[in-house]
Amino acid sequence: MRRALITNVTQYAGPGTVPVLLRNGYQVLCHDPSFRARGVRERYAKAHPGVVCLDASDPEEIHAEAGALSGTVDVVISNDVHPISRTAIEDISPDELRATFEAVLVVPFRLAQLFLPEMKERRSGSFVFVTSARPRRPEPGFATPTTIRAGATAFAMALAKETARYGIQVNVVAPNYLYSEMYYPRATYVDDPAGREAIAETVPAGRLGEPEEIGELIEFLASGRSAFTTGQVIDFTGGWS
Repeated sequence: MRRALITNVTQYAGPGTVPVLLRNGYQVLCHDPSFRARGVRERYAKAHPGVVCLDASDPEEIHAEAGALSGTVDVVISNDVHPISRTAIEDISPDELRATFEAVLVVPFRLAQLFLPEMKERRSGSFVFVTSARPRRPEPGFATPTTIRAGATAFAMALAKETARYGIQVNVVAPNYLYSEMYYPRATYVDDPAGREAIAETVPAGRLGEPEEIGELIEFLASGRSAFTTGQVIDFTGGWS
């Protein structure tokens, strides 16, 4: 049984990825900031039979708890999130820049550092980084996520180059226009006809991506079924670029 760790499971690519992993027979270790509350962890585990919910928050705690609970972690899915808002460059606060940097670049960087030695020793393992397709077409007002997501993607590519000789796969899934309550909430972009029309005019597929659609892509990259596939950035955008 392959063991996969996924971060921020209640947000972004998490809701669609967990059921796909379970359906394909993985043991799934789930991190989420909300799991610090025992009741939240218990409700999530009850709703997703078969998962193991961690109460860890920072990368060091996540690594230690995952190791104590399951031993070998075959796959690390770094599904990193941070709220965004449209802000002109001159109005971006240094504190917000640093907070985004910490959440979507420092955390995945540190997780990779922690899990890498054991993967090298086994000469196997897989990292999937969920970043963003925004850097392909920067949009006014979103300099912070565009810049820092690009950094996370660049880090993943550097990691792929250093680890391929050890049999470790590193790939990136770069979404935009994926349905998620943090970035494209249902009330605005699904339930509201005006929001649906705006998406249809922007995205060639005419709609938001479904959560389990990105889950299927992530599971393939995590599976090891195509071990020669590494160092790739795969857009998940419905044709938008």
